[in-house]
Amino acid sequence: MKNIILTTAAFMLFTGSALAAGSHSGGHDGDVKSDDHHAEMAVGEAGKRADASKTVVVQMKETDDGDMIYEPNSLDVKKGQTIHFVVKNKGELVHEFVLDNHSEIMEHKEIMAKFPEMEHDDPNSIRLEPGKTGNIVWKFTNAGKFEFACLIPGHYESGMKGDLSVAQ
Repeated sequence: MKNIILTTAAFMLFTGSALAAGSHSGGHDGDVKSDDHHAEMAVGEAGKRADASKTVVVQMKETDDGDMIYEPNSLDVKKGQTIHFVVKNKGELVHEFVLDNHSEIMEHKEIMAKFPEMEHDDPNSIRLEPGKTGNIVWKFTNAGKFEFACLIPGHYESGMKGDLSVAQ
C-alpha cells in the first residue's frame, strides 16, 4: 500500500510538473522556438534581430494608486513586420510580458493561477525581476487583434494588459 501511495504521489508530481512546463497549445510546450522555423502562433513567430524594422521600448511598473501598467499600453504594427521589444521592469515587483491572442492569454492566465511560479521558455514571453531589462524579437505573420499581458496572478486584473493591432 505504501508503494502505491508513493507511486501515485510521484505520478501526480510528474504530471503536475509536465502541466506547469506546459501542455496547452501555443504556450509553454516548446512548439515555438526561434530554431523551429515551421512553428507559428496566431500572433506570429520568433523573429531575427537583424530583420527588425523597429525597436519598441515597453516599461512595466506599478502606479501610486496600485494599478499595474505597461507603457505604452497599446501597439500598432503591420503584418510581416519584425519588432525588437526592449522590455524594462521599472516596478518593484516581478512582471512579465506575454504576446498572444485573447483566448490563449486567458488559458495561460488560468494555468498561471494554478502554477504561479511557472517558468517561461517561449520566445513570445519574458519574466523580469525589478530593475531588469530583456528582449523579445517577434515577427507578426498574421493580421488581427492581439494582446500583451502579465499573467502573474492578480497582475492582469490590476490593469497589466495591452492591445496589439496587426494591420494588413
